[in-house]
Amino acid sequence: MGLGVCIILIAVGAILTFASDWEVEGVNLDLVGLILMAVGIIGTAVYTSILRRRRLVVPPTTTVTDNDRRDLL
Repeated sequence: MGLGVCIILIAVGAILTFASDWEVEGVNLDLVGLILMAVGIIGTAVYTSILRRRRLVVPPTTTVTDNDRRDLL
């Protein structure tokens, strides 16, 4: 699940919970909206933690010149 899908889940859940006045028999849309928002938030947290693990910090390589070699000797 990508970051875009997580954000869409949060938005749809918020719309169902806070902005809709629909009533469906046998379905509590407020609860469905809260569940969608929770899944979106959990998905965002998991996605960002995985993305943070994939980033590797590679130190820049420095070239050794003749002057540096003389200093080492």
